[in-house]
Amino acid sequence: GGVVLRGWRFRTAAPRRGVIVYVHGIANNRQSVAGLVTRFGPQGYDLVAFDLRAHGESTGDACTYGYYEKHDLHRILDALGEPRVILFGVSLGAAVALQEAADDPRVAGIVGISTFADLRTVARDRAPFFATEAQIRAAFALAEKEGRFVVDEASAVKAAARLRTPVLLVHGAADDETRPAHSQRVYAALAGPKQLILVPG
Repeated sequence: GGVVLRGWRFRTAAPRRGVIVYVHGIANNRQSVAGLVTRFGPQGYDLVAFDLRAHGESTGDACTYGYYEKHDLHRILDALGEPRVILFGVSLGAAVALQEAADDPRVAGIVGISTFADLRTVARDRAPFFATEAQIRAAFALAEKEGRFVVDEASAVKAAARLRTPVLLVHGAADDETRPAHSQRVYAALAGPKQLILVPG
């Protein structure tokens, strides 16, 4: 689609155990991988991080909450040429990782932090209290038109039903931006090995 993705690969100096691909959250970029590099690099993992489309140094006009981003992540895995990877996603990145992994046998495991279940629900959750139903519907229609995607297809919970890969979900129990009910819905839909940790506070 004419989008250029920019990213990094950090190679471990320890005996190599695998590759972790980090997927950042909305309005963030690949620089937020730094903590994972410090933690997992010495344990033998290469870390790969890239800017999602319309974020950081990657090109693209719009974020589509996984609709196109899952294909971008697939291309990242193609470029790496690794037979097995672990995906580590935060917020939007967790939803993208879940959507991609549902159809990619190269994904050996997923860690998803504060995922949203589906775009329609999280957008309604975050809409201002004064927004009418008609305004919310109009906003979805505008997003679909300008982003050239289908809102209802940006759904981690739909993807979860096809996932057989082990998944660890972590969510703040008091998160009021993306409520823990989102991770709980994804957890309930997951078909494979799974664990959900709700962190107090």
